[in-house]
Amino acid sequence: MEATTRLSPHPTSARAAREFVAETLLRWGRPDQTEAAVLLTSELVTNAIVHARTQVAVTVQLDDASLRVVVVDESAEPPNRREGADHLGGGRGLRLVEALAASWGVSPEGHGKAVWFELA
Repeated sequence: MEATTRLSPHPTSARAAREFVAETLLRWGRPDQTEAAVLLTSELVTNAIVHARTQVAVTVQLDDASLRVVVVDESAEPPNRREGADHLGGGRGLRLVEALAASWGVSPEGHGKAVWFELA
């Protein structure tokens, strides 16, 4: 199964992405994965909005083995994990993804990139 939404580079888009993922997983009967998926999606979409400042596409993919969420933006600049940024109120997003996802990565997508994570 697969579902996609497109969002503007606006701060409210992180909330819209969370709602999209939560509603999609509930519709697909996967409430057990909703909390982690919503948190990690929020982090990736927020990063895209703050750093890429472009439109964002969020795709949720579900198969028998895993749930994958892909966040595509129009910047080729790869995400950077900011060490020691906790005191600045940010910089924890990719560390959360690393801690909670079964796997994650970045790949080129058109003129931009796709940042994805999987939950087992």
